[in-house]
Amino acid sequence: RRLLESSCIGQELQRQMLSQVLIGRSDAMSRVARLVQKAAPVDSTVLITGETGVGKEVVARAIHRLSHRSNKPFVTVDCGTLVESLFESELFGHVKGSFSGAVENTIGKIEQADGGTLLLDEITETDPRFQAQLLRVLEQQDFERVGGNESVRVNVRIISTTNRNLLDEVCHGRFRADLYYRLSGVRLIIPPLRERLDDLPAMI
Repeated sequence: RRLLESSCIGQELQRQMLSQVLIGRSDAMSRVARLVQKAAPVDSTVLITGETGVGKEVVARAIHRLSHRSNKPFVTVDCGTLVESLFESELFGHVKGSFSGAVENTIGKIEQADGGTLLLDEITETDPRFQAQLLRVLEQQDFERVGGNESVRVNVRIISTTNRNLLDEVCHGRFRADLYYRLSGVRLIIPPLRERLDDLPAMI
């Protein structure tokens, strides 16, 4: 009985938190909220799709806050703004002397997120080389820093977002099919406001 009561209280707290973060009572947003509650407790990857401005990062943060990783880091990487030449260093870190300007050992975003959640915002902006490296991280949970030869093990949950149809990107050869399936353990589609006008009063 106590376990049942505790579970009910936990679910109610989750609903209250989600109602503060995911504004709206339309059927579409209710479906999103239910999926967030189901996805949060498990460690599978999550792929969030939707147009720019629909709140993909908000949903990603909600998943993290409701997960058992909530007391660990939530680290965001905006894949669309990173310079290609610095991408590996930003994600994997580097060792001193590995390139011009590398004056000290530096840990990357993936290592910073160890134990927590890494959000790869606009994952379709990455190049094929990085996609291959990311696939290895997902499969083996380890990597090497730029210029280093030691394997670094991590325990990271990866959430990805995109404003494109990722399956179309795969079909046109712009995104790896194996990585697509790895990233989409759970898929969430955030509808634009024009498709859920019932939410307007709550948002206003």
